[in-house]
Amino acid sequence: MDYFIIVVTTLAGLYFHGWLYVRIRRWVDRDLALSLAGDDPHKRSFMLQRLETARALRIKRRDLPGWLKDAAQHYTPAVS
Repeated sequence: MDYFIIVVTTLAGLYFHGWLYVRIRRWVDRDLALSLAGDDPHKRSFMLQRLETARALRIKRRDLPGWLKDAAQHYTPAVS
């Protein structure tokens, strides 16, 4: 019974650690996209869409900052 408890708590701890690691990476990526957008709400929305596109295209993490900076430079503000 003792081994069962050790195995269950170890697996739960490893799962939680992995989940937390993934969540923090997503938060950091989102923060990067929003920091490149500034205070413009339309650009913020645009950059979050670009981030989702980058995830869909499986852009590597080391290439993501450059990819997002390039996307931010190609943003054209909507004329109202």
